[in-house]
Amino acid sequence: MSFILMGKKLGMTRVYSDKGVSLPVTVIQVDGNVVTQLRTKDKDGYTAVQIGYGAIEARNSTIPLIGHDFKAGSDPKRHHREFRVDDKALAEYTLGQALDVSKFDKVAYVDVIGVSKGKGFAGVMKRHHFKGLFASHGTERKHRSPGSIGGLCSNRGFGGGLKKGKRMAGHMGDERCTTRSIDVVRIDKERNLILVKGPVPGATNAMVQIRPAVRLYKTKGKKQAEVAKS
Repeated sequence: MSFILMGKKLGMTRVYSDKGVSLPVTVIQVDGNVVTQLRTKDKDGYTAVQIGYGAIEARNSTIPLIGHDFKAGSDPKRHHREFRVDDKALAEYTLGQALDVSKFDKVAYVDVIGVSKGKGFAGVMKRHHFKGLFASHGTERKHRSPGSIGGLCSNRGFGGGLKKGKRMAGHMGDERCTTRSIDVVRIDKERNLILVKGPVPGATNAMVQIRPAVRLYKTKGKKQAEVAKS
């Protein structure tokens, strides 16, 4: 894995390409990333870079975290993440180094990681896309109910309970998810903004993580190689 940066999802808008095509984009502000720790094989058993993001009042943080960030010459940070690097790449980072959106200069596709919007308690039609019961004569007023839920009891293992993972009503959303291999449409270095094509997980002003795409198909891999050489 090359690197990860954290940013704030500002919302969605649309821009026009050079050919006049309207593209829906998500605007992410990537600034305030600071290297807070460098992990080495001698001390930690592996090589990695830890970064901090998001200002937080000292009274809302903890003394260990305040001291940890102070060693890097940084104010207290709300979020801390780390990414693995090799020995050669580790030499490119220094303690207290500020990282911005310019890291994505030669990146054509990114993965965006975030926590999806919470939907609360949802039924099976909204949560699992069930079609519901028949609306014909004889059906009671419970068309959105799941129907029979005991059909998998023969595959239960022990006891008379349902098989684990049975799709039923319950808490929907508020889960970590990743949008993979989405296009980088534009980078604004002056305001530390990156515009990516389409939606990304998370609500407005939520923290998201951005990394170069780790899984590309042939066509996208070919384009990424061309951008990296340019």
